[in-house]
Amino acid sequence: MSAADEPVTLPTIAFLGAGSMARAILNGLLQPGIEVAGGIRATNRSAANAAELSALAGVTAYATETDAAANRMAVAGAKIVIVAVKPAMVPDLLREIGDAIEPDAVVVSVAAGVTVATFESLLPASVAVIRSMPNTPALVGHAVTGVAPGTRSTDDDLALAVTLFRSVGDVIVVPESQIDALSTVSGSGPAYVFYLIEQLTAAAVAKGFTPEQAALMVQGTFRGASELLAASDVDPTELRRRVTSPKGTTERAVAVLEGAGLEAIFVEATDAALARARELAAGA
Repeated sequence: MSAADEPVTLPTIAFLGAGSMARAILNGLLQPGIEVAGGIRATNRSAANAAELSALAGVTAYATETDAAANRMAVAGAKIVIVAVKPAMVPDLLREIGDAIEPDAVVVSVAAGVTVATFESLLPASVAVIRSMPNTPALVGHAVTGVAPGTRSTDDDLALAVTLFRSVGDVIVVPESQIDALSTVSGSGPAYVFYLIEQLTAAAVAKGFTPEQAALMVQGTFRGASELLAASDVDPTELRRRVTSPKGTTERAVAVLEGAGLEAIFVEATDAALARARELAAGA
């Protein structure tokens, strides 16, 4: 699935927590062609951050440090409630909003590692739960979001969550058992890409290019390669082969990367991220 090209209308949305992920989604929803009927509510700990959010068109923000009822006010009348607080804060938050949330609300979790079972055990039985794992390119409409239905969510509830996230990028529907694994690839993936860009930029600077020249070369190359892949009808292996002339410079460089066991390193890295996701689910 891909970001919707036609105008999208969504019901009233409440964001509980306004960290980097929530802000990426929220800002994506403010792009042209997306209408949130009834507006967007958001809660944040500090009054300064709440004031910053309230300055955005169509957003009403509440600060929990100055208003103890902030979260309860935000969910009143909201059809979609996005829980974006730190995982350890989720249980207390759900207990806090339990009797204020709309009975037909759809609660969408972006809290890493927190299971559907945890949400469903702490919310009224009439409230549906969808677990999700978006990534920060939602800010520019190019997110990849995994969504998993809960045990009492309907097809319509799932479709609403898909519509929400399609407005900021691509969506993959998976069973909950795959959400943590998905988070280690697409959820954490932008950090891996930025890290690779950092390292290649440093290599360019070490070869005598200015930081500005290095940034232009490296960022332009990553952007161009991604666009080429998106526009191509062949897979990345074939595209790499076309760049790699036999006995040429690229072949020599790729041999070094292969010799470093890059494939095994990515497996090890994503396994480490998956282990941490399971620790978060266990409350560690």
